[in-house]
Amino acid sequence: MATRTRFVFLMHPKEFKHEKAATGRLTHLCLSHSRIISGVGFDDNEEVRDLIGDPANFPVLLYPGREAVNLSPPANPPDVAENPLAGFRAALGGRTLTVFLLDATWALGRKMLRLSPRLQTLPRVMFTPSAPSRYVIKQQPHPSCLSTLEATHELLLALQQAGLDDYPLPDQLLSLFQRMQDYQLRCASDPAMAGYRRGRYKPPSERTPPRGRSGRRRRNVFRLPDA
Repeated sequence: MATRTRFVFLMHPKEFKHEKAATGRLTHLCLSHSRIISGVGFDDNEEVRDLIGDPANFPVLLYPGREAVNLSPPANPPDVAENPLAGFRAALGGRTLTVFLLDATWALGRKMLRLSPRLQTLPRVMFTPSAPSRYVIKQQPHPSCLSTLEATHELLLALQQAGLDDYPLPDQLLSLFQRMQDYQLRCASDPAMAGYRRGRYKPPSERTPPRGRSGRRRRNVFRLPDA
């Protein structure tokens, strides 16, 4: 699937080498305008430096926070002068939007960002998820925390709604995601398949968010809007 946006998946080595259901890899295989770069710190990575330094690119980091521009169009659009999307469009100009995504667990992703000061200087973008995580075979820190594949899908939806990209095949990523999970579930239910867990997976809505080392609930990263 072709997109105007370039996606750069910064994949932690544990995800790159050991994770068999890596959604970042699945997403990359679906997007012709994407790259996977493996590492922990990226300041010394030549390809990352070139992508950030290329004047034809507008590099941003997909990472939520108060300073991040929410690319999801608001329900009640503010005045043009106060609309952050208007400023984002002006800054983008005719350059290629280049989105860096940290593909790792939330804890490892924070470590990757801490070890990459160059990434910390990038403008940050986020989105408002349209649905809770659909990840059945893995436990997320919170139902509204999303896998890399889901985050890319939601970002493309937001970019299309904002007029910043075209999303020609909106069902492709989620369909592949569901097929991958269905396969894992079939393997888990087959007693002849060694190495898979046994028993039913709880729906995400029934799970208790995992605790960090301090015993506190892990931080909710992409939060759904309050009802």
